[in-house]
Formats: sequence, C-alpha cells, structure tokens
Amino acid sequence: MVVMTGAESVEHVAAQVDRLCWTGILLGLAFTMANVQGFAAAGSQAWSLPWCAAWLLDPMVSLVLLAILRAEQVTARHGVRTGGWVRAAKWFTLAATYVMNTWAAFAVGSPALVVLHSVPPLIVFVAAEAVTDLRDKLGKAIVAAAPVPEAVAEPVRRTSFAEYLAVARAARKRDVVVTPAWVREVTGCSRGLSSKLAAALKAES
Repeated sequence: MVVMTGAESVEHVAAQVDRLCWTGILLGLAFTMANVQGFAAAGSQAWSLPWCAAWLLDPMVSLVLLAILRAEQVTARHGVRTGGWVRAAKWFTLAATYVMNTWAAFAVGSPALVVLHSVPPLIVFVAAEAVTDLRDKLGKAIVAAAPVPEAVAEPVRRTSFAEYLAVARAARKRDVVVTPAWVREVTGCSRGLSSKLAAALKAES
C-alpha cells in the first residue's frame, strides 16, 4: 500500500481536477460543434462544399480558445499576467461560440432550446474562468502541504543583546583591544549593534 504525503495527495487531486475540467471543456466544445455547423451551413445541401466548409468554423474558434486557456493556465502558475488582447481574444471566442450556438434557438423563440443550447457554451465559459484559478490555488496548496526541511523548520529567532554580549565576553582575552570591528568579527552582529556591545564590554572592565 502506497502512502502519499500531504503534498502528493493534493497534487493527485489537482491532476484529477485538471483532467476533469479539461474533459468538460472539450465535451462542451464538441457539443457546440454540431450547432455551429448548422448555423454556418444555413440549410446547405449535405456534403456540398458550403456544408463541409461549415464544419471548419467551430474548430477554428475552439482551437484558438483552447490555446488561450492553456497559455493562461501556464502563465498563472508562474505568476505572470497576460495582456488585454489575450483577455479580449478569450472573451470574443467564448461570445462567438455562444451566439452561433444559440442563434437558431432564439430565432424560433423556444425557451427550452435556448436553455439547451446555452448550457454547454456557458459551462465552457465558467470552466475556462475557473480552471486557471483552481490550478493556481491548488498549486499553492501543494506548496503549503509540502514537508518543510528540518533545518528550515527550526524557528528563526533573533539573537538578543545579552546573547551577543555573552559571546563577545567569552571571546575576550586580556590583550584584546575591544573595538566595534572586533565585536563584529567574533559575534557576527550588525555594525550598529557592535558599537553598543563594545561600549558595554569596556564598561565592565
């Protein structure tokens, strides 16, 4: 039995979420393809040149949309923001898919058909917005769940004045001339603190 760590478990879920979201997006786009083809064919005879060419319209829009979504997913993962043209292209392709998919339903004035043909493109739209944010948040969850190395896990504590003074006092010999530079050398303290430590040591003499 393989036991996964917290980070591996989150990463496994992230991979599942990614696959399910993309599967839903692809199925949604596949559903819209037939409707868009009917819109573009506009009653052309089956297997005629206009009828065959109509099948190219939806893949043309969908491939551009998928390329943008994939690019946004990668850039978001690395904290890089895309420009306005990228956002405009995504919204335009989504809007074009929706309009072409629901045009006939609105034309006949059937609420049921409008709902039927609205759901797939809207699912694609919502998933397109969610998949990037989900991947980003799950990536942060993976980092948060990752085991921290023991050396890093030890709390970083600020060394106190008394502790620096004790180190300097222990390193001091009879023939040592106490100066801020000497204090910094033996304690590793900051320049500003070394003057105060040197003064404290001299006061003890």
